[in-house]
Amino acid sequence: LPVHFMKDRLAWRKIQDRFPKPEDYKREVSYSFGTFVIFGLTGVLIHLIKEHTLIYRDISTYPLWWFFLSIPLALVVHDTYFYWTHRLMHHRRLFKIMHLVHHKSTNPTPWASFAFHPLESVVESSIILVLIFLIPMHPLAILAFLLIMTAENVMGHLGYEFYPRWLTQSFVGKWLNTSTNHNMHHRYFEGNYGLYFRWWDVWMGTTH
Repeated sequence: LPVHFMKDRLAWRKIQDRFPKPEDYKREVSYSFGTFVIFGLTGVLIHLIKEHTLIYRDISTYPLWWFFLSIPLALVVHDTYFYWTHRLMHHRRLFKIMHLVHHKSTNPTPWASFAFHPLESVVESSIILVLIFLIPMHPLAILAFLLIMTAENVMGHLGYEFYPRWLTQSFVGKWLNTSTNHNMHHRYFEGNYGLYFRWWDVWMGTTH
């Protein structure tokens, strides 16, 4: 579909009226490729040390219910890890060194999802190392976790809000992080530090 047609159809879901500039796309794509390299190297490291982790390949090693439970449990652990490392990178002594690259996207595109400084990329990729030493996980469960993580990360940087109002205003929905929440974090540089959920922001008083 033509770009202008899509813009018109989705205009009512646009969070900020303005659109990113070409140089924003170039910067985001450039840093994203660097992030993918670091994530790839993390995967190599995991392969080398897998015998010393809690990764299990025989799915019968644990009950089947554990396979399905390990995925949302990993999301909860990651959300906690992300909130506190993200908030730490907003400290004045670390922000310019590690996190400013990501925040140059004040009106982010999906490419901003992984547009990190190399040091931040190491922090973000290290969640997998945390998980495999903390939670017994099957490789397929890890893959499912990575797919959900990527989808949620991209959604937070779309610049459009796709959650329906009935969901965001429901008891469950009010605890979900939305595209709007994260977009406001990019626009104002503070608050809304969570990834999947809002509870840490609510508990710590950091909701924008």
